[in-house]
Amino acid sequence: MGRPLVVLVCGSLVYYHCAYRESSILSLVSDVLIVLLCSLAILGMLFRQMNISVPVDPLEWQISQDTANGIAACLANTIGAAESVLRVAATGHDKRLFFKVVLSLYVLSALGRLASGATVAYAGLCLFCLYIFAQSFQSVSKFASRYWRRRDLISGAQDAM
Repeated sequence: MGRPLVVLVCGSLVYYHCAYRESSILSLVSDVLIVLLCSLAILGMLFRQMNISVPVDPLEWQISQDTANGIAACLANTIGAAESVLRVAATGHDKRLFFKVVLSLYVLSALGRLASGATVAYAGLCLFCLYIFAQSFQSVSKFASRYWRRRDLISGAQDAM
């Protein structure tokens, strides 16, 4: 539940920086790194003043080889699937797929003319977060329905006695 909220907040900050302030991504990255560097320096000085030793092991910050392979495989599968759909649509054998691709590209083109790329990306991020929230609420409602059904069965058995 917290992860979509963090993503939404980060996306809002990126949108504010890029669209509202009309700054570049490079400026955003440098601002974030400056804030992180200053925060870590202040924390380091604070810990040194309080005589707290903080072990800094860069190996803990690295991702495993399996995680890196999984990320690369996911990207390769996504790009491969998109390339496959475009290849089939370009041959013209599947007229329905062709019209779906053309309509999707036309809608994206019109959307790109109406709004900036940052606005479209932010709207997509908001929709994605809403989708994740909806999924989490469905899992909560499934759990609640199991709980209430179990409670009804127990109360029904007690009423029968």
